[in-house]
Amino acid sequence: MLDGPAWEIDAVHEEFRASVRAFADRHVRPVAEDSEQAGRPPAALLRAMGTAGLLGLAAGEEDGGGAGDSLAIAILAEELTRASGGIAITALVSAYMAMPHITRFGTAAQRARYLPGLIAGETIAAIAVTEPGAGSDVAGIRCRAVEVAGGFRIDGTKMFITNAGIADVIIVAARTSPERHRGITTFLVDRGTPGLAVGAPLRKLGWHASDTREVILHDCIVPPDAVLGTVGRGFEQIMTAFQLERLALAGMSLGHAAECVELASRHAADREVFGCRLIDLQATRHRLAVLAVELAASRLLTYAAAARLDSGHPAASRSVAMAKYHAAVSANRIVDECLQLFGGSGFLEENVIARHFRDARVLRIGGGTDEIQLEILGRGQSG
Repeated sequence: MLDGPAWEIDAVHEEFRASVRAFADRHVRPVAEDSEQAGRPPAALLRAMGTAGLLGLAAGEEDGGGAGDSLAIAILAEELTRASGGIAITALVSAYMAMPHITRFGTAAQRARYLPGLIAGETIAAIAVTEPGAGSDVAGIRCRAVEVAGGFRIDGTKMFITNAGIADVIIVAARTSPERHRGITTFLVDRGTPGLAVGAPLRKLGWHASDTREVILHDCIVPPDAVLGTVGRGFEQIMTAFQLERLALAGMSLGHAAECVELASRHAADREVFGCRLIDLQATRHRLAVLAVELAASRLLTYAAAARLDSGHPAASRSVAMAKYHAAVSANRIVDECLQLFGGSGFLEENVIARHFRDARVLRIGGGTDEIQLEILGRGQSG
């Protein structure tokens, strides 16, 4: 991962970045606006991602994956997001927020059944944990799974589930016993399972190119082999998977910020005001310099968190929380400042920076809010 000084990325990852950027320029940017209107990316794009090897980094070679590392996934998130946050989150949820539950906790039969299609982009996964009354408090979920003849009966409602309307399989967290933390189990629920339904697409502030819906389970019967991992250990499994999810979201924050700094810099070089270019004003140059510093700080925190996550460092979860918090907050500030440099034109929907402004906001909420990340860090300070 590291080559020379600890803050430099090796040539392999830089080559990977270049390949993802080229893919995004060729395949993602041209369909970004149409995907915003359709509410989802075209299926052909996800298959192209699979063909390019972009969806299997979290799977081992024995399962047909690319055996990539966390840094590569953060870079992938960054580069896809520069082109479209909504398209990026569709792919990232399936491959790096839902699928890792299968790669880490699935049986050989479950991995053989689901991973090939997910890695190829031919099938899509979603992860359903959040509920109307339980978001940050994962241990507070009320969706219940009761063991019955032939498997488990699941009843409950999930909310804000990305990919819910297009997923071929949804990983559902449900309560299997009254114990708060030891009473949660995750299940693989296939599309078309009787008792599984999804609501209409939710109208969101951003991520218009992604599908987000309510998931309803009513007398939904799944077989015993739908249990993913160990009965009663779902909370721990979810917390483990959260680390990569938060790192990917930090990478998305980098993508929004980097793209907007570049857009604002080009605009400042072209825009004439008061008889000179905007970039010729010292205030503008200093403003852009401050944004570049903030972006660089977020990158260092995110890449360091990736290194710690892969090495099993004891402070990995703290590093991930710090990266997720700082990158998301900074991205929102950076995108806002960049939009300001565009003046009135930045407020128009036809300006791509308006889409980045909308898309970046959710990164302070999804995958654990700012407050959750600060609580993780605060507990460490008090302990």
